[in-house]
Amino acid sequence: MKRLLTIASALSLTALLLTTSLALAEDAKPAKPAGKVEAKPAPKKVDVGMQAPDFKIKDANGKEIKLSELTAKGPVLVRLTCGCSGCDKELAYFQAIHEGYKDLGLTSVAVFREPDSKVAAYVKEKKLNMLYAVDTKGEAWNTFETKTMPTNFLIEKGGKIVSVAAGCDPSGLLAKKFSEKVAKTVKTEAIDVQKKVADEQKVAEDAKAKK
Repeated sequence: MKRLLTIASALSLTALLLTTSLALAEDAKPAKPAGKVEAKPAPKKVDVGMQAPDFKIKDANGKEIKLSELTAKGPVLVRLTCGCSGCDKELAYFQAIHEGYKDLGLTSVAVFREPDSKVAAYVKEKKLNMLYAVDTKGEAWNTFETKTMPTNFLIEKGGKIVSVAAGCDPSGLLAKKFSEKVAKTVKTEAIDVQKKVADEQKVAEDAKAKK
């Protein structure tokens, strides 16, 4: 009996020593660094519902285009674009938007990334009749907080952004939806720019076939 008690006491002592050693080892471990708190990205300053930035740029004739002056008169469409194949195919729909609403106060401004000489030739070829400027450094893209080309901003009279459409859609669907936003801004019926461009292209093709 005494022998059993002695063995039991020894086992208890061993367990106690083992528990103490583990506790001390745990305390000796280096403290874990506090979890890093990831900083939330700053909210965009150029977005729907925000005031448009104080944007200024010179047109092809060296005359300064001031967005604040344009929006004081009426709504403005700012198109940050280039002459690539996709943007080129989509241009006709935005030309139709410009033509369809300009008499209701809409001003359209296209900003291109190509050099002046290339843009001048492109504008002549496409018979561009809206305001345009060249920005080879991409400063306009920085100002409007976008890297997408093209990106279209619809700004109502007074300077508030009411719509942003980014990306290229050669089918004209994006332009059609944008046209609907413009129509609401100038309080008129929307122009189906897809149909308008298709009709114009058919007329041109028929005229060409008759020659």
